[in-house]
Amino acid sequence: MNSPFRTKTVEQSIRDTEEPEHALRKSLSAWDLTVFGVGVIIGTGIFVLTGIAARNNAGPATALAFVAAGIVCALAALCYAEFASTVPVAGSAYTFSYASIGELPAWIIGWDLVLEFALGTAVVAVGWSGYVRHLMDTNLGWTLPTALSGPDAGGHFDLLAFLLVLVLTWILVVGTKLSARITAVVVAIKVTVVLLVIIAGLFFIKADNYSPFIPPAQPQAEGVSGWHSPLVQLLFGYAPTNFGVMGIFTAASLIFFAFIGFDVVATAAEETKNPQRDMPRGILGSLLVCTVLYVAVTLVVTGMQKYSEMSPSAPLAEAFKSVNQPFFSGAISLGASVGLITVCMILLLGQTRVFFAMSRDGLLPRVFSVTHPKYRTPYRATVLLGVVIAVVAGFTSLEKLAELVNIGTLFAFVVVALGVIILRRSRPDLHRAFRTPWVPVVPILSIAASFWLMLNLPAETWLRFGIWMAVGIIVYFAYGRRHSRLGQVGADAKY
Repeated sequence: MNSPFRTKTVEQSIRDTEEPEHALRKSLSAWDLTVFGVGVIIGTGIFVLTGIAARNNAGPATALAFVAAGIVCALAALCYAEFASTVPVAGSAYTFSYASIGELPAWIIGWDLVLEFALGTAVVAVGWSGYVRHLMDTNLGWTLPTALSGPDAGGHFDLLAFLLVLVLTWILVVGTKLSARITAVVVAIKVTVVLLVIIAGLFFIKADNYSPFIPPAQPQAEGVSGWHSPLVQLLFGYAPTNFGVMGIFTAASLIFFAFIGFDVVATAAEETKNPQRDMPRGILGSLLVCTVLYVAVTLVVTGMQKYSEMSPSAPLAEAFKSVNQPFFSGAISLGASVGLITVCMILLLGQTRVFFAMSRDGLLPRVFSVTHPKYRTPYRATVLLGVVIAVVAGFTSLEKLAELVNIGTLFAFVVVALGVIILRRSRPDLHRAFRTPWVPVVPILSIAASFWLMLNLPAETWLRFGIWMAVGIIVYFAYGRRHSRLGQVGADAKY
């Protein structure tokens, strides 16, 4: 039990959820989970990052980049579905790793998820702010002062993104079921907007805009999409490019952020009424629906407007504006600004649940795992993280945040896939309501595909990620290892 690779059994994890002071309310159904998944997946990736990827990396072939990213996510989703139905405890990949690989790897992935979801929330808040400013300026004639419009607009502080995160923090404190109801209404609006883009946009497609479908390769230049990791050139003998066939993978590594969502669904396992049945349905169902919609929207939008002219901040709305359709432009801006709210809220929910699970295990101060006496939500962790994320959203640009979120998510995918292989060998007796097919082939493919996309991210992103991980390891040995409930002899009796 002194080893940093000590594991917490599935039975121990489930018993922890029965402690009244640290228990979450079970209120979510399969429908709620699917709505959560669609609500968080359809967001910044399609409403914002599509323009950046098409303009800088892949042109019309961004649709293929969505397919590539979707395949990577599908492989990981199969692994997540098995774990979420077998270990229905808050914490997602952190909890799965604790039960299969050990405490230190679990801490590393938990520390990684805290960063992923925190910055993911900030990314979406910044994207939402851009759409709201576009809507205000285009349809109402209102313009925020530049200083309060955020770094992406040449300002210093993004007031709208800051306020959004604070409001959503309050909603999550009040209760998860309320969050699910709000999400259901907003998702209906958001899906309607996506279908509007697809159907209405079909009438404005120009075949010339698809030529060339895969633009000629260009060397990546610093300041356009960042200087990329030399690992790709070292390992595979070529330099990453913008456009061309390899530009598709570069774009996939960026728009991969668009698929973040099914892993957030896994963080709500402990609050699900029947997780063994409903978690796989919510995870896999939401991913399938969103992949189809993503590809369709990308093909329509890049057919409406030349990829080199697409807006990096509001590509869907600007595409309709370019064909003199201000009504559709305004409707899309309104739908996107409303729809991005749920993405931000669900990412914040996922982040607080990981933080809560780590706190309940003693790896972070236990005070943050106390639930509200009335709402049964981790209100202390929610308030703390909400305020921190609000400040980050106010001062940080969108693209740098998105890249750092992506590498954290892909790293989580690698660990979860590895955990499936290990737990199949170490605990073959466990009841698995859902089983990942073709183990170990599917998990190995998931690891390889995730690592491939990681290699296509900028080297500066790897550097920032490495620094965050190094800080996390220091915190673990300075605090987490000594306060771990699993590592304390007296705590074993509670299990």
